[in-house]
Amino acid sequence: MFPLAGNEKMDAISALEVYRNKDVVEKAFGNLKERLNMRRLLISSEQSLEGKLFVAFVALIYLSYIKKRMQEKGLYKTYTLGTLPDKLDVIECFEAPGYKMRVGDILEKQKDIYTALDVDPPASL
Repeated sequence: MFPLAGNEKMDAISALEVYRNKDVVEKAFGNLKERLNMRRLLISSEQSLEGKLFVAFVALIYLSYIKKRMQEKGLYKTYTLGTLPDKLDVIECFEAPGYKMRVGDILEKQKDIYTALDVDPPASL
């Protein structure tokens, strides 16, 4: 049991949800350091730093969206926020100058993930 304090009146479920969502910030920093490789910035100019931070910011927005959709669609019963992108990361994409892009085979489970996230699966152009 743990106490929660705040200025806003809310029911116990809402308060617990707010408390648990604080973990999102901690995991976002973890994602920045590990998944987005921002542990060491290795930049040579302020413009490079701003660009890298902007890309990381956009990536965190996507991760937040994925987390929300996973909660709404019950995907946490099967995946974690770390394992779900890994399931999609193995889809191969082939691109060569002068040729159209080709996407490798997509499994049904991968298609189901895209559908749950309301995203069209990649297709060859």
